[in-house]
Amino acid sequence: MTQKVAVLGTGKIGEALLSGMIRGGWAPSDLLVTARRSERAEQLRARYGVEAVSNPEAAKAADTLILTVKPQDMGTLLTELAPHVPADRLVISGAAGIPTSYFEERLAAGTPVVRVMTNTPALVDEAMSVISAGTHATGAHLTRAEEIFSGVGKTLRVPESQQDACTALSGSGPAYFYFLVEAMTDAGILLGLPRDKAHDLIVQAAIGAAVMLRDSGEHPVTLRENVTSPAGTTINAIRELENHGVRAALIAALEAARDRSRELATGNG
Repeated sequence: MTQKVAVLGTGKIGEALLSGMIRGGWAPSDLLVTARRSERAEQLRARYGVEAVSNPEAAKAADTLILTVKPQDMGTLLTELAPHVPADRLVISGAAGIPTSYFEERLAAGTPVVRVMTNTPALVDEAMSVISAGTHATGAHLTRAEEIFSGVGKTLRVPESQQDACTALSGSGPAYFYFLVEAMTDAGILLGLPRDKAHDLIVQAAIGAAVMLRDSGEHPVTLRENVTSPAGTTINAIRELENHGVRAALIAALEAARDRSRELATGNG
């Protein structure tokens, strides 16, 4: 039996997910979207051939509801949805920091909820989407979520207790790399390179390093040692990174991101 999926609050990530599902073989006729602004809804309808509906209409018609609104808007959305969501609907949340219990308390008893933390590389089909089951979600519900989010990258199942750590590493992770590329580009300019050339050199180095990490099966320490010759340029650079506490700073930064995710979960945001 064909099942309908609705993406509610279709912003950038929601649209990336929608387009990834269509590229993966989902029929537009099986997909519904909602958007706060009518012109945005019309844009999505024209671009993808999907039906744009209201949030209550989506709740009534779709078998799976994917909630992609911002965390601060989730309470309002659930208040609107609750009277229209039967307990057999699968609800997938993409909101950072909000536990599945938050949804379970506001929806019909027994509603299966799956929590997913994806990241912005979903826009280029290179996301990592971390998936956790709520109290009433089964293995079949997790598989359903994987089928949806695999259209924009890789998926990984974890216990919900690990979601805050995954948010710190993966959800926020791309920003750390952009920050590093920005700093290295500035260093290239300081060393006498034009900005565009410094940027191209660093971006390609990052892509190459990432592919080697993914495909070689080697530990990152081994790959780093392969670049680090005795008394060479690389070891001098690494010494300075260690002298400036870069490793410790990264660990502290990720702990801070995890702690902020926990604060959001308790409503202290």
